[in-house]
Amino acid sequence: MMQASAQAAGTRAKERPSDALPNETLLGWLRSMQLIREFETRTMQAYQQAKIGGFCHIYSGQEASAVGTINSVEHTDPVVLAYRDHGHALARGMSARACMAEMFGKAAGCAKGKGGSMHMFDKPNWLFGGHGIVGAQTPLGAGLAFAARYEWEVLGTGKKKVALCYLGDGAIDQGAFHEALNLASLFGLPVIYIIENNGYSMGTAIHRHTANSKNLISRGQSYAIKSLEIDGFDVLNVYDQFKPFADECRDLQRPGFVDLKTYRYMGHSMSDPQKYRTKDEVDGWKDKDSIAALASRLMAGEREGGRGCLSEDDWKTMRAEIAEEVRDSVEFAEHAADPDVEAELYSDVYIHPLAQSSPTRDFVQGKKNPLL
Repeated sequence: MMQASAQAAGTRAKERPSDALPNETLLGWLRSMQLIREFETRTMQAYQQAKIGGFCHIYSGQEASAVGTINSVEHTDPVVLAYRDHGHALARGMSARACMAEMFGKAAGCAKGKGGSMHMFDKPNWLFGGHGIVGAQTPLGAGLAFAARYEWEVLGTGKKKVALCYLGDGAIDQGAFHEALNLASLFGLPVIYIIENNGYSMGTAIHRHTANSKNLISRGQSYAIKSLEIDGFDVLNVYDQFKPFADECRDLQRPGFVDLKTYRYMGHSMSDPQKYRTKDEVDGWKDKDSIAALASRLMAGEREGGRGCLSEDDWKTMRAEIAEEVRDSVEFAEHAADPDVEAELYSDVYIHPLAQSSPTRDFVQGKKNPLL
């Protein structure tokens, strides 16, 4: 009887979606996560050297969240997120050069240097930006899902899509988020709200700012939205749980809510002294690092539940190649041209650019406004 149970358990284990993925895909995920980690390390260095200005939020520790979820959907599915957005941009396919140039405020950046760290937009990769106002992206997620369903169901010009809207646990108490959940449920909008729950809203622990924080999925369930809790430190586990969930939301054209448990190794932003947590706490989370876990699984043989497709030398070579790619992105950003003020100051503000001489333009430039 015990043997039969063990065999059944083994059969169930082999039915995980990730088991059907080729080794090349998993190696690509490992590379993507390591690229994000290396990119963020270089970003911190450049910020400390005053080459990057403004606010800057580091994603190190949360790599499995972005890589596991984004690779569970199609490339044309829209993605919108908050201001901790470098990792998602790279996971979605943005080049390290375009991402770093944006950080440096250069014209070669993904948003022509106008957005910076918190506003990574990438139209070819269906990335609709990071947003600096807490929770502001959540109605946009509903809007992207509405547009996608309208194109497919009413206009007949598109296909079934599912929008991914990422937010931190600190945003779940914003009014706009609850309005978005309500509309998504009422209208059957295919948007998945992914709470990257790293346990802190800036420096405030989640149990201090959110009621019923141990049962976060109740937020989604209260709006009759199917909800799921995922351990976000294992990229294969993220994919195995999120992939069928996303497929269901797409097929049925309905919303979803995910409490994705993760942790950030660095402070809320580069200016965060992190006095609200101990080094032991951070080190405890680093012991279950998602990158190290995937690398170990790919190195292990089949008898140990691994793939046996990665050697120590392969891993060393991969990391060296990634380090060089990121070093190149920094050099590229340093030497890239600044935006042309005359050409870009008023572009991308309105759908119809302001004329070279207009009351509004003259007013912004400090000239006399004839309308006053």
